[in-house]
Amino acid sequence: MQVREILAVKGQVLYTVAPNKTLADAVAIMAEQDVGSLVVFDAGRMTGMLTFREVLKALQQAGAAWGGLAVSGIMVRDPMTAGPDMEVDELRRFMVEHHMRYLPVMDGATLMGVISFHDVARAVLEEQGFENRMLKAYIRDWPAEAGGS
Repeated sequence: MQVREILAVKGQVLYTVAPNKTLADAVAIMAEQDVGSLVVFDAGRMTGMLTFREVLKALQQAGAAWGGLAVSGIMVRDPMTAGPDMEVDELRRFMVEHHMRYLPVMDGATLMGVISFHDVARAVLEEQGFENRMLKAYIRDWPAEAGGS
């Protein structure tokens, strides 16, 4: 299974924020959309990622003033990305090795979507369930051995 297949099932809805918005604006979007990350877009291109990890770090460092901080000062600049042809096993290893819960998927300069570790886990479970059903059907339909003994 490839990343493009996960995106096809998940859909390609992107939640974004501009770098000049405040962290309070970003948190409001994340809470309203029930997402753990936002893609930071400036002039039509991805310039960063904001996840709940960066939000928590900003909260810890800025205290009560966290809401007024600019997204541009908190976001991860030029985040690592996956390609649409990446195999799911490679994707899982990559996300685990780099401690990433959210990974943008780029096809050249085009952002195709964001894959979460939850999306990967769901895709793997569905793929394993499908393979399990196919194996059971294959075994059930196996021809009986002729002649016995």
